[in-house]
Amino acid sequence: MRSDIHPKWYPEAKVICSCGNTWTVGATMPEVRTDVCSQCHPFFTGEQRIVDTEGQVDRFMRRLEAREEALREAERRREARTSPEIPLEELELKSRVFNLLEEAGFEKVGDVLERMEESGDESLTDIRGFGLKALADLKKTLRARGYVLPGDEVEEEEAPQEEVEAA
Repeated sequence: MRSDIHPKWYPEAKVICSCGNTWTVGATMPEVRTDVCSQCHPFFTGEQRIVDTEGQVDRFMRRLEAREEALREAERRREARTSPEIPLEELELKSRVFNLLEEAGFEKVGDVLERMEESGDESLTDIRGFGLKALADLKKTLRARGYVLPGDEVEEEEAPQEEVEAA
């Protein structure tokens, strides 16, 4: 058997926890430092505590904030995309359809939606040269951008029905 292959043994090695608790054990190092012990571990204490190991909690919080910011930005873009104040030029309609709407006095998407709400599709097809095909193209373009047209069924989230107690 070889001699001097075993590490030095310290029968009174001191263990120091990050919470301040200390005790002695036998070890191969004179001092042992630890992050969690039985005095501060949530399993033994019953309290909930987040142990930040190398900034993992900070990284998670940064990712969570970045995700929330991205969701807010997407919602803002979605709302801007369906604003009734958008000029008709931005819809990139066919030039004939755009010219007919412009000649009829429509400048913004809101004007078209308002007219459709008031008197339906007939108010647009009454424009000279504006037929069913042009109406279909206009509606298709508006729906693709996220607008809800008059007469469309809106899918609403099912709200929980409150039970009314008979008195």
